[in-house]
Amino acid sequence: MDVLLIVLSLCLLMFMAYRGFSTILIAPICGLLLVALAGKAILPAFTELFMIRTVGYVKSFFPIFLLGSIFGQLMGDSGFARSIAKAIIKYFGKERALLSVCLTGSILTYGGVSLLVVTFAVYPFAAALYKEANIPKRFLVGALVTGAFTATLGAYPGSPQIQNLIPAAFFGTTIYASPGIGLVTGTVLWLCGYFYMYFRQKKAMAAGEGYGENHIQEPLNLDESKPTIKAAYALIPLIAVLGINFYMGRVMNWDPTLLEPYQAMKLPLIAKAVKNVSSSWATIVALFIGSLLVLGLGWKYFSNGRAGVLKSLNAGANGALLAIMNTAILVGFGSLMATSDGFKGILDGLMGIKIGGTPLWSMAIASNVLAGLTGSASGGISIALDLMGQQWLAWAQQSGVPLDVMTRVAAIASGGLSLTPHNGALITMFVVCGLSHKTSYLDVAIISIFKGSASFFAIILYTLFGNF
Repeated sequence: MDVLLIVLSLCLLMFMAYRGFSTILIAPICGLLLVALAGKAILPAFTELFMIRTVGYVKSFFPIFLLGSIFGQLMGDSGFARSIAKAIIKYFGKERALLSVCLTGSILTYGGVSLLVVTFAVYPFAAALYKEANIPKRFLVGALVTGAFTATLGAYPGSPQIQNLIPAAFFGTTIYASPGIGLVTGTVLWLCGYFYMYFRQKKAMAAGEGYGENHIQEPLNLDESKPTIKAAYALIPLIAVLGINFYMGRVMNWDPTLLEPYQAMKLPLIAKAVKNVSSSWATIVALFIGSLLVLGLGWKYFSNGRAGVLKSLNAGANGALLAIMNTAILVGFGSLMATSDGFKGILDGLMGIKIGGTPLWSMAIASNVLAGLTGSASGGISIALDLMGQQWLAWAQQSGVPLDVMTRVAAIASGGLSLTPHNGALITMFVVCGLSHKTSYLDVAIISIFKGSASFFAIILYTLFGNF
């Protein structure tokens, strides 16, 4: 009965999210409904469990969300992201339309630009290119997903995206953990998505299907007269973010005593050790300097000068609040699920997956499932680590699995099956592109299966070749 209540609660959450209700509103309602039906007190569960878990997540990752959102907003409003997209798409031309769209999405997200900014920046040029090449527009979402939602979120080492940072912070490693496993897995994943989309497009075009007519949200007014910075200069902030992250995350030796004055104050939620926050600190500094570089290089490219810059900064800050609360609320929801006796049985079952005698398969499967249920990569991995992370950590230490491998597998698994129909970023992408689940979700679903399989591929690589 308890398991049935959990399933009903999750189904209600997915259904309401798909219908457009805010996660901030419906997640606590669904979680508290589960608590009530399980016969437990609602108010203590809400204020002493749900809110503590929610606040804990905000404490750990708000600076990343804030600076990441501001950086992405500045890259978008300055025209830097647009300039990079335009240059790449123009270079490859209509003959390689799919390749240019996929590469553009990957380069921007690997440099720290948010998924939504990538969508807004790339879509106008991608749609125009697809129309010129007479490629069915319904495949455009699949191309964008392949580029922006796959290798550069959790697989490629050094990605400043939050999905890569959460496991690194938990396991006390860096976002460059197990770089070889990440590069190979990410590249295979990217190529699977690319060639799948390539043959899908080729088959449709061979059957006589073209771009199509009566589309909505068509980019009719591309203002080519508006001055934009050269793409080579626009890439500088992205390169700086990656370079600073690499230096501070892999080369720099952090003073292990930095936290001691604050630990002595017995502050709540303080990190156990510098290694648990150094990856966050590195990303904070990298995104901050990247944002300064955008402002320094691109001040004159903002509409209305100083007023335009202020508008971008405010929009980035406001967007960060919504983004982090959507994820933190899901973490709180997961803590309410954990109060159910039925969920304890589910956790025992997941922990009982002992393939190879290590926690890797258990962690990969659980993270994939939770990412799919929540429709959120960062939400899914946060819930998984919050509920089972300590057990996985102890198991890894007992079985001799390097924490770098744990970090990389968790980061890859975080995005696994997250592209469910109620995924917020995906819904926005459909709206921006003027497409729908009916026309384009099949391709997204197949790519999601590739993503879900990627963490298992990474485990097999580690099993065969060790950590590299």
